[in-house]
Amino acid sequence: MTEKILILGIGNILWADEGFGVRAVQALQQGFDFPENVSLVDGGTQGLGLIPYVQEADTLVILDAVDFHLPPGSLVELSNDAVPAYFGAKKMSLHQVSFQEVLALSELLGKRPENLYLVGVQPELLEDYGGSLTATVRAQLEPAMQRVLAYLQTHAISARRKQEDPGVSGDALALANYELQRPAPDAACRIGDARFLNLREAGHSCA
Repeated sequence: MTEKILILGIGNILWADEGFGVRAVQALQQGFDFPENVSLVDGGTQGLGLIPYVQEADTLVILDAVDFHLPPGSLVELSNDAVPAYFGAKKMSLHQVSFQEVLALSELLGKRPENLYLVGVQPELLEDYGGSLTATVRAQLEPAMQRVLAYLQTHAISARRKQEDPGVSGDALALANYELQRPAPDAACRIGDARFLNLREAGHSCA
């Protein structure tokens, strides 16, 4: 029976480095052709909605921004039981709490991937609503992809580099287009609503 492999990027592209996992999956999908038994999914912040995808996989590869308490841009790899254990111990955002539940409920329902592999990056900036990846974290997209490709080779899976592709999430949310279309920080406040957060008193320029 052919092994089913799911490469899943999770996170929120609207909160700067929080979107690393999604951007990494997009880059893999845009840059490489994979065999039919390998699926790439932009999981975003779907939480429990990811259970059917996870249960179908024999091997689950996760890309995400994770707080390892390391210098920004650091990459860390975790495997198998260390993955749900780390999500449970190091909650950086709500989607990580819900993804821990996805793994637990998948097992409770009788089918969890036999193999788990996580490539996580230490974020530099999260509180930048509408902001893109920082340069520090963006520089780790290619190294993260190479680690995923190396892991796939241990499962006898080879990917072929290609020239271009429309992307997992469509053109509107592709990284290059997102950069071109989003407003500058002085045109759209990215850290909250000044009417509620008293940003002027705190020294922020958002009106």
